[in-house]
Amino acid sequence: MVRFRFGRRGGRVGPAVVLSTIAALALAACDAAESNAPQQGAGHAPPPPQVTVAEVAPRNLPLSFEYAGRVAGSRSVEVRARVPGILLERTYMEGARVKAGDLLFRIDPDTYQATLAQAEASVAEARANLDKAERDWSRGSKLFKQNAVSASERDQLLSARDLARASLASAEAGLKTATINLDYTEVRAPIDGVTSIEQVSEGSLVGTGSTDSLLTTITRLDPVYINFSVPDDERMRQRRLIAANGGGDAARLDVAVTLEGVAEPLRGAVNFSDSTIDPATGTVRLRAVVDNPDEVLMPGQFVRIQLEGMTLENALAVPQMSVQQGPNGTFVYVVKDNGQAEARPVVLGPTVGDEWVVEQGLNAGDDVVVEGSVKVRPGAPVQVATDRKPAPAGAEGGA
Repeated sequence: MVRFRFGRRGGRVGPAVVLSTIAALALAACDAAESNAPQQGAGHAPPPPQVTVAEVAPRNLPLSFEYAGRVAGSRSVEVRARVPGILLERTYMEGARVKAGDLLFRIDPDTYQATLAQAEASVAEARANLDKAERDWSRGSKLFKQNAVSASERDQLLSARDLARASLASAEAGLKTATINLDYTEVRAPIDGVTSIEQVSEGSLVGTGSTDSLLTTITRLDPVYINFSVPDDERMRQRRLIAANGGGDAARLDVAVTLEGVAEPLRGAVNFSDSTIDPATGTVRLRAVVDNPDEVLMPGQFVRIQLEGMTLENALAVPQMSVQQGPNGTFVYVVKDNGQAEARPVVLGPTVGDEWVVEQGLNAGDDVVVEGSVKVRPGAPVQVATDRKPAPAGAEGGA
């Protein structure tokens, strides 16, 4: 309210002054009203975040499991001396590749040649004695029929013949032993492979015991074995998968070994699976045989091995980037029919490429948020992009 005060002497303010004062007050009131009015658009909610989703569909997924393995030769044979003697010669280069039957060492044969000659003489003597005994028996048996000799004399002639036969057999066995021992003076490779460093130098006396008979070791490098261990719970899951795929204990499991600098992985298969769990480590031991034509795998080498040959049928999988970690565990955002996002707890299985198998928590047909989940809040609406993520290429449709 505007009051006008008149002067003490009864004077009165002029009309022009009053009008100017009212106009100024009206302008001030309009400015105050404009300053107190809400700004245009203030307090309006922001638009829903835009997300990209992928529809979950059951598929048959080929599974692979990666483990650390250690390479071993498919065969490793200790070459040992089988007769004692002086080692005269080594005929190969240490670390060289040899073939089965190649001559590796020569042991002094002189003693064994003399023993062989003596055995041959013993055989000749025994054969001569047998010939004489055979003739005596032939004459004695005729004389016995003519009652010219007694039964006792006939029995003695028969015993002499049998004894001569036994003596010849013994002499022939001795000859065979002498021949074998002489052959053992030439030590030959029992298998194809690569030789190790020599254990005894030329000129040394070798024996046939456990400490003085080892000459070298030959290892076969093509193929090679790869030994690896699988956690017991994971091995049980693999056995269930194999059984679900119609296979038994003899089902083939393929392996692939990828090496730096090798274009194609080396392929092989599991040829042994232990039937017991190691109580110290809680793992099951497996062994794979892998072709190694270029001998790029060496015994003792550590490698990463992929175990393949199992299929998870009618599996639900989501891209790994869609999986979130919260205080209550892992979850994914699912867009419901009303356009709101729902945080869905999930139980994850193995990974397949860039996807994660979901064992519990999702249903076929669910729309899972793949991109844009940073701005998503549970229960809040989202805007789904028109270009949905396609299903991974090459995935088989579930039955």
